[in-house]
Amino acid sequence: MSSKIYPIGIQNFEKIRKDGYFYIDKTALIYKLVKTGSYYFLSRPRRFGKSLLLSTLEAYFKGRKELFEGLAMESLEKDWIEYPVIHLDLNAKKFDTENDLIRLIDRQLLVYEAQYGSPESLENKLNGALVEWEKIYGEEPSDKSLAMRFEGIIRRACQQEGQSVVILVDEYDKPMLQAIGDDVLQKSFRNTLKAFYGVMKSMDGYIKFAMLTGVTKFGKVSVFSDLNNLNDISMWNQYIDICGVSDQELHDNLEVELSEFADARGMTYNEICVALREYYDGYHFTHNSIGMYNPFSLLNAFLRNEFGSYWFETGTPTYLVELLKKHHYDLQRMAHEETSAEVLNSVDSTSDNPIPVIYQSGYLTIKGYDERFGIYRLGFPNREVEEGFVKFLLPFYANTNAVESSFEIQKFVREIEAGDYDSFFRRLQSFFADTPYELIRDLELHYQNVLFIVFKLIGFYVKAEYHTSEGRIDLVLQTDKFVYIMEFKLDGTAEEALLQINEKHYAQPFESNDWELFKIGVNFSAKTRNIEKWVVEKGGN
Repeated sequence: MSSKIYPIGIQNFEKIRKDGYFYIDKTALIYKLVKTGSYYFLSRPRRFGKSLLLSTLEAYFKGRKELFEGLAMESLEKDWIEYPVIHLDLNAKKFDTENDLIRLIDRQLLVYEAQYGSPESLENKLNGALVEWEKIYGEEPSDKSLAMRFEGIIRRACQQEGQSVVILVDEYDKPMLQAIGDDVLQKSFRNTLKAFYGVMKSMDGYIKFAMLTGVTKFGKVSVFSDLNNLNDISMWNQYIDICGVSDQELHDNLEVELSEFADARGMTYNEICVALREYYDGYHFTHNSIGMYNPFSLLNAFLRNEFGSYWFETGTPTYLVELLKKHHYDLQRMAHEETSAEVLNSVDSTSDNPIPVIYQSGYLTIKGYDERFGIYRLGFPNREVEEGFVKFLLPFYANTNAVESSFEIQKFVREIEAGDYDSFFRRLQSFFADTPYELIRDLELHYQNVLFIVFKLIGFYVKAEYHTSEGRIDLVLQTDKFVYIMEFKLDGTAEEALLQINEKHYAQPFESNDWELFKIGVNFSAKTRNIEKWVVEKGGN
């Protein structure tokens, strides 16, 4: 039986190594990183190991050789020089204002607030970190702004320690992500961070190494315009697996555990491998690259020997849904969205395209690439993300709440499996009831989005295929007993929809089988903002 202790939620390299937690060795890649460059930026979704990466870098630059015993770094590094490390983490706090507290509370109170906990503005968060560094390296009366104080700390740290400084910034973009939708606050955050991070370029002579991580990379609103010497390795093939778990790493490190997982689930070894790939693999951060597993979900699955929505349940992407609704996004596009590298690599708060932030947040990934035109095709990385995200969308678009939505989908599936199409459509009608007034102007899009969500979720439990033509949904639902061919119209008639099924012979591929066949024409009325009527014809043509 496996004795591995999985580091669920543990992001500190020292703790992992000292307490005997399971660790997949990334130190050869880290060695390559530090020996071939000085300034880096890495974007990865949350819970993907960015904080652990920075913690490992901190241990390395502090010369903690004992922590790397038995790892690749032990044999690669010969010198083990200790450098002063400034590690800033913007992940922990919620940023509501830019500088409301800084003007009211002096530096002494900031120390107390850090000790006992309190809501902090972005400036206070940075200031609190600077206070701690100033305790070590001193301060100067002339250091007024955050940027000036940061500059002074870098200079004095280098002078006092006799070594260049290492700067690590975790979740640099957390404040701006929280301010999406509030352009004034985001601009304020940006101006603060732009000046703060810009110090690193002007102090290059004092800096050994710098790395910033985050979920997103802001483009036109960039905080990096004064720090344009950063190497963005987010889409570099050679560093694809610096965070996350590759299939090779899975089999190299968890072979025994795979067999135990299979036994626990009553599955074969091959079946468990296929299921794990379906649920948690599939992240591609550039074209022609290996897929990566989400490490948080993967390790949770091994810990419990159960499949679950572990990553999705740790965060509620409400701001992403608001982006989709604000920009009237057609949800059907998510399955085959196409875009360029320039779009993928930037987030612009003024843009009407929500895709970059959704991609960078990990809800979409690269599925294909057209080299001729430089166009990426996007899609959901795996079942955990697809099912979790679509399920999360349902209460925002349909007349149901988050608690009820899973039960409603369950009822839909049971009605489909029982051949009870009337109950199915009555339930579907309830999802369109009480459509908010503000959606009337985009009624067709709303109708399409609700149908997309419902049928997508049903498709996880019964075979569902559909395609769109001129904004209309054609749907096939297939169980072991029944086949449903559906055609939807908007402000037409249900009879016209049924006629189209027959005239275009939609049912022909299914007529030679033993399934009971239902051809269903459905009309959606703009006047009632709901399904007006459905008509059913059994059997083939």
